Amino acid sequence: MRETNQTQVTEFFLLGLSDDPYTQKLLFVLFLVVYLVTVLGNLLLMSLIWIDSQLHTPMYFFLCNLSLADLCFSTNIVPQALVHLLSKKKVISFTRCAVQLLVFLILGCTQCVLLAVMSYDRYVAICNPLHYSTIMTWKLCVQLAAGSWATGILGSVVDSTFTLRLPYRGSNTISHFFCEAPALLTLASTNTHTTEMVIFLLGVVVLLIPVSLILVSYGHIIVTVIKMKSTTGRLKAFSTCGSHLIVVILFYGSGIVTYMTPKSSKEQEKLVSVFYSMVTPMLNPIIYSLRNKDVKGALKKVTTKNLSCRLGFFH
Repeated sequence: MRETNQTQVTEFFLLGLSDDPYTQKLLFVLFLVVYLVTVLGNLLLMSLIWIDSQLHTPMYFFLCNLSLADLCFSTNIVPQALVHLLSKKKVISFTRCAVQLLVFLILGCTQCVLLAVMSYDRYVAICNPLHYSTIMTWKLCVQLAAGSWATGILGSVVDSTFTLRLPYRGSNTISHFFCEAPALLTLASTNTHTTEMVIFLLGVVVLLIPVSLILVSYGHIIVTVIKMKSTTGRLKAFSTCGSHLIVVILFYGSGIVTYMTPKSSKEQEKLVSVFYSMVTPMLNPIIYSLRNKDVKGALKKVTTKNLSCRLGFFH
């Protein structure tokens, strides 16, 4: 055991997405724009939900949690990727790699459960509107949100423990742009079958089970919406649920491809990782904002109020 500790690697080299200098500069600009939009979009959405009392409902409470997870999720990965795109030596210490993996899994697993919770909220709101306020109490909302974060932490601890306990004594070059479990396992200098099974089972718990619950919920929702006599109510329900379904397809789809399917080429894996680590956190606030009249109304009120204050100040 002492010999293993002495030969354990202390740092990893990340190959990144490309070794071409011109491509790296283009990726830097693209990722920087994506990250800025992600930060501004999620902060704006959280601020509107906090400021506007009309958005103090269970749906927006869960959406605020999702935006917080998205913001932290992206911040855990993108800034380091940006630095490495401009540096020749793309090095990350073993400790920092472990922390990045732990945080990545906490936030990723939390989002998976949160999206399922949000689908349940929409199911109750549309299929049982008369009992919505008595079912979705603030106590239950807080418990569901706390349960989502607790599941994320527990899943991350299990996955990270099995991944990081493996000996890494040979190659320390990761064919990726951040520390992700599947990429790390290829460097382990021992059999990884047990760890791979743990990761697969975790995928069943945080990916397949939640997405199955979401599909069941939306099956009931679609049936209920079709039976609605009010065209306005039907369109509003489809608009709200359509936004959620887009997010679900983007996030779960890319996650299942990475963790639940036979391994494809490393380039394909990196491309899929870009999608759920950078693109999805950016799209979430845009999708919910542009397709949601309540959010657009809150933004309009805040903008009008600030403009009125400024005009009053100048007068």
